[in-house]
Amino acid sequence: MLALVLDDAEMNNLVMVASLRPLAGCLPHAFTVPAEALAFAEARASEIGVVITDYEMPGMNGIEFIRAARLVPGLAHVPTVMVTSHDQRSLRREALEAGATDFLTKPADAVEIRARVTNLLALSEAHRVQRDHAAQLAREVAAAVALVEEREREIVSTLMRAAEHRDSDTGDHIARVSAYVGLIAEAMGMSPAEHRHLALAATMHDVGKIAVPDAILLKPGALTPEERREMETHAERGRRILGGSASPVMRLAAEIAGSHHERWDGAGYPYGLKGETIPLAGRIVAVADVFDALTSERPYKQAWSPERARQHLIENAGAHFDPAVVSAFLSRWPQVEANLHLRTAERAAPVAA
Repeated sequence: MLALVLDDAEMNNLVMVASLRPLAGCLPHAFTVPAEALAFAEARASEIGVVITDYEMPGMNGIEFIRAARLVPGLAHVPTVMVTSHDQRSLRREALEAGATDFLTKPADAVEIRARVTNLLALSEAHRVQRDHAAQLAREVAAAVALVEEREREIVSTLMRAAEHRDSDTGDHIARVSAYVGLIAEAMGMSPAEHRHLALAATMHDVGKIAVPDAILLKPGALTPEERREMETHAERGRRILGGSASPVMRLAAEIAGSHHERWDGAGYPYGLKGETIPLAGRIVAVADVFDALTSERPYKQAWSPERARQHLIENAGAHFDPAVVSAFLSRWPQVEANLHLRTAERAAPVAA
């Protein structure tokens, strides 16, 4: 490991380097200018096992150098020794607060220098081993989480393929809603993991429709009041189908299924929730779901233009929709338009013979 030695007096550096050379595995590098020492530290931080700095130096004293070195990525936990001719308690306390690990008092003999640095190099090596072990564990955990997420995606995909047999547009609809949900979640500042889970869970928002009779689900005209009530049961049925799972994604999906038809003003179903009592995930999916439904052709309606659907969201923010969610969705309007253009192009593409 490297030993970074800093003293503005060249002779002091020569003495320190000569004391360290006999240590196996220790390669000292000496500097007389703090800025040059910091540049070296930034370039080779991963190799440095100990830092030894004098206190009294022009321009930047030892305490200031330690503070600066602690900000260098990779040096935050490297043992650091301050060498000083002073034995003031206040000075040592300030050095400790700055990040000093140990002290050497001038004049320090070679035996004391080697003994202290040997112990500090052992401490540095132990920290490296612990850090590498923690990094390996983090990689293993990430791999395990990725495997679980992949299995969840497979389960969701299977479930959604079953739902597609009821409604030919279901697969495309859930994919588009999932994409819009991802955009909204990103715009609202959710972490990548959060909006990834939310987008996946959102694909199951209408799973309760598998229990709705075909005569109602596929009816080309307007529903009767009785048929409408039957259709509305899909929200609660979806919540029950997905509920009870230990999987965070499935629990989130159950929450979405049961709340994505609630309205900000309390006039929605199945529970008549209002405002922020509606789960945020449900409020997000409500905007994505309605926008895609409006811009899609259905047996009972023509597709709305994107501009008309956008205006509908604006006019109903604060009534049907959470205004903050609408604002987040509209802040990603260029991506929404790109999605719609791609969808139009796919519909217009000729079918291969």
